[in-house]
Amino acid sequence: MLRRWRKTRAVGLCNPQVNPQCTSHERDWPADGLLRLLSFNVQVGINTQRYHHYLTRSWQHLLPHAGRADNLQRIGNLLANFDLVALQEVDGGSLRSGYVNQVEYLAQQGAFPYWYQQLNRNLGRFAQHSNGLLSRLRPHALQDHPLPGPPGRGAIFLQLGEGEQALLVVMMHLALGAKTRTRQLAYIRERVGDYRHLVLMGDMNTHALDLLENSPLRDLELLAPQAQATFPSWRPQRCLDHILLSPTLELGRVDVLAQPISDHLPVAVEIRLPNSQSNGQRLAASPQD
Repeated sequence: MLRRWRKTRAVGLCNPQVNPQCTSHERDWPADGLLRLLSFNVQVGINTQRYHHYLTRSWQHLLPHAGRADNLQRIGNLLANFDLVALQEVDGGSLRSGYVNQVEYLAQQGAFPYWYQQLNRNLGRFAQHSNGLLSRLRPHALQDHPLPGPPGRGAIFLQLGEGEQALLVVMMHLALGAKTRTRQLAYIRERVGDYRHLVLMGDMNTHALDLLENSPLRDLELLAPQAQATFPSWRPQRCLDHILLSPTLELGRVDVLAQPISDHLPVAVEIRLPNSQSNGQRLAASPQD
């Protein structure tokens, strides 16, 4: 699997011209050995609080509105407490977002030196449907994967470190339909290879039992530590947002945050690498190309 990786300098991934907080200094594994992960479907900054808002506030998916900046500020304040963040339903800079690249904006608000925008559906100046990645650690490698099915769904593969102790993090937004979602998970399963340490995170649009027992991921023996519902945020009834872990990773804590900013609640997990990695042995970081 490692030979398939290519080092990528994508716009926004530690590019000082677009991200002034990026420096040439290598980023170590956090001093306490813990990696704080967050997955959040931010619904392009729309604050949906009732089902009828999907109708009455639907115009906000097409046009800018005054409250979006305040919502993004609240999200940025929340993200500042984490090391690695997966964002779904962010806009890459179009009319509806006031031509603000929301991934870049949230990276700046949260003081993240590394960020990446995955553009999944390009509607020109009307909408830039995207996923986002924010990181405090220098990525060793990154790949951008459009997922099978109708356009608009994608996954970001991020590798931290090298060799047997490498950590692979896959951030995704999966389809609503079960058949398409199965194809997408099969695509991801084929590409995660034989990594010992694996994290899958994002809006997966299905419950954990389906992912762990009835999907192409079932042979990975992943753990789903979070059982609380995440959708809808004002009265959570369904657990659609997940951070799945390989059993080699030590779980610190897991939370569904009571932050009804979007129509989804954010999911947070703390993990620690096995002792061989966390007891003084830092994740390797490669120089930029």
